Amino acid sequence: MTTIHRWRAFSVLAVAYFMTIVDLTIVNVSLPSIGRDLRFSESGLQWVVTAYGVTFGGLLLLGGRAADALGRRRVFLLGLVVFTAASLACALARDDTFLVVMRGVQGAGAAIVLPAALSIVMNMFTEGAERNKALGLWGAIGASGATIGLITGGLVTRYLGWEYIFYLNIPTGLAALMLAPRVVPESRIETLRRRFDSLGALTVTAGLLLLVYGISTAPQDGWGAAKSVGSLTAGGALLIAFLVIEARAQSPLLPLRILRMRTVAGADSAGFLLGGSFYAFVFVGTLYMQQVLGYSALQTGLAWLATSLTSVALAGLSQLLVGRVGSAPILAAGMAMISGGTLWAAHIGVHGRFWADLAGPLFVTGAGTAFAFIPISIAGLTGVSARDAGLASGLLNTAQQLGGAIGVAVTSTVAASRAGALAAAGRAPDVALTGGFRDAFYVCAALAALGVLIGGLIIPRRTTALTQRLEPAVAASAADKVEYPDAIVN
Repeated sequence: MTTIHRWRAFSVLAVAYFMTIVDLTIVNVSLPSIGRDLRFSESGLQWVVTAYGVTFGGLLLLGGRAADALGRRRVFLLGLVVFTAASLACALARDDTFLVVMRGVQGAGAAIVLPAALSIVMNMFTEGAERNKALGLWGAIGASGATIGLITGGLVTRYLGWEYIFYLNIPTGLAALMLAPRVVPESRIETLRRRFDSLGALTVTAGLLLLVYGISTAPQDGWGAAKSVGSLTAGGALLIAFLVIEARAQSPLLPLRILRMRTVAGADSAGFLLGGSFYAFVFVGTLYMQQVLGYSALQTGLAWLATSLTSVALAGLSQLLVGRVGSAPILAAGMAMISGGTLWAAHIGVHGRFWADLAGPLFVTGAGTAFAFIPISIAGLTGVSARDAGLASGLLNTAQQLGGAIGVAVTSTVAASRAGALAAAGRAPDVALTGGFRDAFYVCAALAALGVLIGGLIIPRRTTALTQRLEPAVAASAADKVEYPDAIVN
């Protein structure tokens, strides 16, 4: 492929990736409207966000392995069909259960799209400066997509209605479906057995779903209630079973050998904490703006513009610094900024003002995402062979999305528990809510602080900088047998 063809293909893949990331948060500012129209309970409303995140994260590994075996472009197109169809179903939803189920299907479609797209990007660009540039742009999309989703959600909800946040995906998905066969190359691992670890996929997805469900409902049911204990115990047992299955399976969904790569393991661990801290911060911050400060959906989206613009503005600098000093120190700095920004946000009050109380934390956190998402995206694929491209990309995004789903569940639980205790003590409703959100921000800050340790202690400090100085590989390994056409076909 020529350079022009590679970047054309990258553009199509990046648009699809952006669409899946935006859908993680685009519903956040629309939740009050969705809740009123479809008569959601307060505790059930978070599942509009969580259902997408759990199926997204739980099926990413299977999506990545399927892409390696069946053909990355073919699987990418299948995921686009599922995602686009589910988006239409979400827009047409007229009851709460149907919407939550379709959000889960939408997340499954995203789980098919994303690892296929990222593994195609990885294999189109030779390891070194050009791949780092592509992965840097990919990380910038991930860093900005979440907050751009909030802005878009606010505008669309205000002027068109919440249904149109899902209708937006339809023309985008159809355009990608038309362009991808023309500009995106096909590739697969010919020697990889076309067998899938369906039992592994079932156990990891069910286990995570039960854990998130147990964490989310325990404040209402009681942590010692049979329902809560049963959900948490069953979830933990299924995840342990998943590890046992992977250690013995002939074609495991997650070959445990890849976790012995220190850079990959460190990037995935940091990605989990990044998702848990940042996506939870977005979720809790949005609720604070709307439920305490009385912001409309549009005002909330515009407030998050501070985070998004800062992230986009600093993405190029982040990529440059990673190339010069390596992923580890830049990642640690980014996670420190996110921790500091969310800790600053914990000083919120009942009568908070944007410039006095919110702008600072939003700008600092936005800078942190630029310096965290990009080094994680690069480090998570450094040194990975073409044979494991889908697996590595699926694992990296699994960590981020599951971190986000669990982070949202944990922080919403903390906020609800604290707010309930303050309300029972006779505090005014807005005071009780603010106290709950404050404690949730402390949890976000603690998660991000753990990410600082990961960046500083696990990921080798000079890995990426050294990789960029090495001569690019001249050919793929013969054992991998990755097939790329010299010209765009089909």
